[in-house]
Amino acid sequence: MTNIKKAVVLLSGGLDSATCVAMAQAEGYEVYALSFRYGQRHSVELKAADAVAKHLGVTEHKTAEIDLTLFGGSALTADIDVPKDRNEAAMDSDIPVTYVPARNTIFLSFALAYAEVVGAKDIFIGVNALDYSGYPDCRPEFIKSFEETANLGTKVGVTDDERIRIRTPLIDMSKAQISAEGVRLGVDYSMTISCYDPGPNGGACGHCDSCLLRKKGFREAGLDDPTRYRA
Repeated sequence: MTNIKKAVVLLSGGLDSATCVAMAQAEGYEVYALSFRYGQRHSVELKAADAVAKHLGVTEHKTAEIDLTLFGGSALTADIDVPKDRNEAAMDSDIPVTYVPARNTIFLSFALAYAEVVGAKDIFIGVNALDYSGYPDCRPEFIKSFEETANLGTKVGVTDDERIRIRTPLIDMSKAQISAEGVRLGVDYSMTISCYDPGPNGGACGHCDSCLLRKKGFREAGLDDPTRYRA
């Protein structure tokens, strides 16, 4: 009997997570995609996640419902302005207000529970340590620490021979490299959105940190930018 490899992939509907899905599939994994409706101002990303999941043919796609507006503390979950038109020096100078407190810890915990249920030993997350806007929960040190926690605090981790792995295939890649790899693997980036402050019609603002890094990636990769920007 063939041993089917399964992976849970966090899918936000953005460029990085869509690429992660394609990369996991290229490695032969059945992908169980997990998205979150967490009170984010840019919930249009969930439509993008649905479109990407269908386009790439994942095995299963679930959307978890949590409410991080209960705490706020971020421009994505509270009435705080999203920074616009910052240069790279400004992006690297501090942890931006678009950081959602403990978000990746929360998301990975949900993914870990999902992985235990479906029998997946690998969890993919599209964190990036180069073009990542200063988020502390995108650092390799955090990922390594969470992986240790996962193997200490789950039934699978303490009873099975094979360890749970938190996979970060984009961690050392530039946005240009990520974009080029996704195109090679057949990702349709016109379906994705990375914007922190999209318009009512779902168009990207083109001025937030995430939009600027995405534009830079396509430009440096020599690719046409398929992003739909708001008027």
